Amino acid sequence: MARWENGPGILHVTDAAIPLEIAASYRARTRGLSGRDGVEGALLLTPASGVHTFRMRFAIDVAYLSRDFTVLAVRTMPPGRMGLPRLRARHVLEAEAGAMARWGLLPGLRVMVGPDRRRLG
Repeated sequence: MARWENGPGILHVTDAAIPLEIAASYRARTRGLSGRDGVEGALLLTPASGVHTFRMRFAIDVAYLSRDFTVLAVRTMPPGRMGLPRLRARHVLEAEAGAMARWGLLPGLRVMVGPDRRRLG
């Protein structure tokens, strides 16, 4: 994906295809998951190197990704916290707490992200 735009996408983790929401604009990244009751699949913040969970209603898993989508670290964050930025991170994935463990998302794994052509319009 050459130019990132807000919209639907697909996250490929090993053999799973996970629904993804891409937040590429400043406004979409700033809003993130704040004020929501949940998320279907995951949210990709790009570009991003850190997150916070202020105004969140639920705990989230956070995966910091390098430029080539290699997982650098995975953390679970409760609401009301400030995460430390990761030096080499260029993208951040957010999902409901426990989701990334179910998907097998671990440091060192390389994931693929692309547009969800079925949901584009």
